[in-house]
Amino acid sequence: MPRATNSVARNRRKKKVLKEARGQFGGRSKLYRTAKNSVERGWAYAYRDRRLRKRDFRRLWIARINAAARQNGLSYSRFVSGLKGAGVELNRKMLADLAVRDPGAFRELAEVAKAHVP
Repeated sequence: MPRATNSVARNRRKKKVLKEARGQFGGRSKLYRTAKNSVERGWAYAYRDRRLRKRDFRRLWIARINAAARQNGLSYSRFVSGLKGAGVELNRKMLADLAVRDPGAFRELAEVAKAHVP
């Protein structure tokens, strides 16, 4: 009985990896073994960085809020503490957007926070 290799499935698998490796440099897009290594590493980075992106954006928002709060005579921690004391429930993403796009509204929030700073 001849040996069955299931070449159809093997070729599909290789084709899928090589398609994913398009745009890579040199052998990484042409040779199956190096393409497979490169693609798997790319998937690992993509998985990791989907989580890191959330941290990076939060850091950016906090930096923007801190800069705007200091222009209004408050530190970031006192600003956030004052808002919490006043019962203002805006998340950091919205606060950062206000700081950049609408400084007047942010100034009003800073005044509210100043009134409720312990």
